[in-house]
Amino acid sequence: MIKSITFLYGLFAYLVFLVAFLYAIVFVGNFIVPKSIDSGTETTFTESLLVNVFLLSLFALQHSIMARPVFKKWWTKLINPVIERSTYVLLSSLALLLIYWQWQPMRSVIWKIENETVTMVINGIYLLGWV
Repeated sequence: MIKSITFLYGLFAYLVFLVAFLYAIVFVGNFIVPKSIDSGTETTFTESLLVNVFLLSLFALQHSIMARPVFKKWWTKLINPVIERSTYVLLSSLALLLIYWQWQPMRSVIWKIENETVTMVINGIYLLGWV
């Protein structure tokens, strides 16, 4: 029974990762989703910057701290070592989903391509990079 629960927990964690990973592609690329990197409630540049830096820092800290051997040694005293990796993947994926949900658009244009053919080529390279 414990093995089945452990397996289902791992499966759930990696399915959440798959959703977070696939959403990252369309979120950053501004493709076919209602909430992407350039959409959402507009705020001031400073407010957006602070929120986004906080969100990225939260992910970076969670992701980096949980990857450290010292943390893993402590953490596996609290949870079964068998589910340590699945828990790491699940919490990292949830942190990414939080970023997508709470991300504040920053409307400053850094660069813009007007030529449709060049846009298609850049998007193709972008998608190839994810593959």
